Amino acid sequence: MNLRHLFCLLGLIGFSLAPARAQVAAVASPSGPVQAGPYVVVDAVTGETLLERNAGAFWYPASLTKMMTMYIVFEELKAGRLTLATPVPFSEHARAQPPSKLGVGPGQAITVEQALQSLVARSANDTATALGELISGSTPAFAQRMTETAARIGMNGTQFRNASGWPDPNQITTARDMAVLAMVLVKQFPEYYGYFHTQEFMLGKARIGPGMKFLDLYAPYADGLKTGFICASGFNIVGSAVRDGRRLIAVAFGFRRADLRDEFAVRLLDEAYALKTGGNRPKIWQVRNGTGGPAVVLPQGECGTIRYDMPGDAVWLGTYPDWKSARKVYDVGQSELARLGITRLGKEYILPVTANKVTRQAAIIADLEPAAAERLCADYSKRKLFCQVKKPQEFVAPFSGFWR
Repeated sequence: MNLRHLFCLLGLIGFSLAPARAQVAAVASPSGPVQAGPYVVVDAVTGETLLERNAGAFWYPASLTKMMTMYIVFEELKAGRLTLATPVPFSEHARAQPPSKLGVGPGQAITVEQALQSLVARSANDTATALGELISGSTPAFAQRMTETAARIGMNGTQFRNASGWPDPNQITTARDMAVLAMVLVKQFPEYYGYFHTQEFMLGKARIGPGMKFLDLYAPYADGLKTGFICASGFNIVGSAVRDGRRLIAVAFGFRRADLRDEFAVRLLDEAYALKTGGNRPKIWQVRNGTGGPAVVLPQGECGTIRYDMPGDAVWLGTYPDWKSARKVYDVGQSELARLGITRLGKEYILPVTANKVTRQAAIIADLEPAAAERLCADYSKRKLFCQVKKPQEFVAPFSGFWR
């Protein structure tokens, strides 16, 4: 029995793990708990589920949808119905798609190869739509093929409504299904899988990119796949890594920041590689997909607003007339942390603060472990320099407490 048939059969049986409803709950990080959705890590060869939480819970895929778009393009390439040089025209409907996009002009086209590169390096919604129209004639027809393909390869909890991942309440997936898709992409299309490693490419004179930061964070092991974000889903990732000759695939959904998502994926893979399971854990196709609607990570009222959304403490180093001055103070603060022997440095958080129609920029080092934040401010205090430790809950709009 081949892998495809095995996925379909055992995916329907789903006897090992109980179905789960989507939820957001805390996961550990060095600076404190982080809110996250479902996740799973699987062995790409055996299908063994090494780590998981609610992997069968429904979720919005966002731009992870483009993995299936690329799967179908790969099918067309393998069948000879497309070549990498085939022109991809952009209809008015495709050109009207919201960002991220390439912004191809009227009457212009790109090649299939450039289209594949743009789906990863730019997550281009207009390109995904154009590919769907090229292959199936329309977005609804392509979405139907996507859903049918998902069912055929064992993604029995997934429904697609468009090629890009643009929000649609009926476009849903699970961490389990996205792990299955990643496994099948690796197995069935080794000659095309490298497109998931695209960091940047040239389109005419324009440099398109950058791609996934996860590839740099987990170098030299990480080798590709995709990230995605819409407000409802939060920040999602499917990442693959090869270490000591063994490929693992990590899927993680529902983060409120991209950096927290990427960092968690790295920790998850490190933990999975350290496990000695003897192959005794359930296979991914034994995880049952659940029922109920996906959770909403960022309601519309919060999405796009300035938020802290980090678990660790922060140090406020003053508020300055412009961004450049604030960033210089931030850089000095990071150097001082290193001088004090603190190995886990913080993150840049230059916060605009407005009072009496005047906007200034607060210099903040964010997401520090509490002891590191306290130590830096103690050092600054000895030198009579301004430094205040701020807790995550103190970052409340309109941030008047950061005016100085």
